[in-house]
Amino acid sequence: MTAVVFKSAVRCVMRLLIGAAACTAACAIAQLPPPQQATVSVSASATATVVNDRLQAWLRAEAESPLAATAASQVNAAIAKALATAKDYPTVKVTTAGYSTQQVSEKVKAQRWHVVQSISLDSGDFTAAATLISKLQDDDGLLLSGMGFSLLEKTRREAEDSVTQQAIKMWQTRAQQAAKGLGFSGWKPGHVTVQTGDGGRVFPMARATAMSASVNAPVAVEGGTTDVTVSVSGEALLQ
Repeated sequence: MTAVVFKSAVRCVMRLLIGAAACTAACAIAQLPPPQQATVSVSASATATVVNDRLQAWLRAEAESPLAATAASQVNAAIAKALATAKDYPTVKVTTAGYSTQQVSEKVKAQRWHVVQSISLDSGDFTAAATLISKLQDDDGLLLSGMGFSLLEKTRREAEDSVTQQAIKMWQTRAQQAAKGLGFSGWKPGHVTVQTGDGGRVFPMARATAMSASVNAPVAVEGGTTDVTVSVSGEALLQ
């Protein structure tokens, strides 16, 4: 009787162990992560070359005198005259910029004060801006510090909108080609980033020369072009 009870107990324990093992295996299978989605990274870009339609220039008035007030008065008068001249050119935006006063000491010259103030010009009318720059130099005695060209914001936005569509189509084509080359029948977009470049926002020194053969001849300007680039990158989910 005891042997029968023992065997019965062993069978019960075995059933429990088998059941526990099966449960453990099922739980382990349930906890396995799903198969990873096959993906491929794809990138593409498109560029359009756009003619610059914005001119910026910087001019300055300088004066030196043993007295700071005298130098400042001379600079203030020159800038006031320049601003008055600029009012005849409504298509050119003119603003005052930096102002500095510095004491200069040299062994060979007496101590003096050096005063500088700048103005900036911003316009989409190159002819008016060039004429004004020449008048400010020839008539008002200002010095040209620099000049550069870029795109008006409206022009840039329109170019970026057009180029963005081109870049997206190129990205889609490359994603399709990648899926086909890897043996997949289809794909769908995953996380995709569209990024625009900032080319042209930094103003380079202009290709400009003063035509001094005649008084008040406008500065010769060549606006050049700016490349507007849009890049698309991201994942294509393969199916």
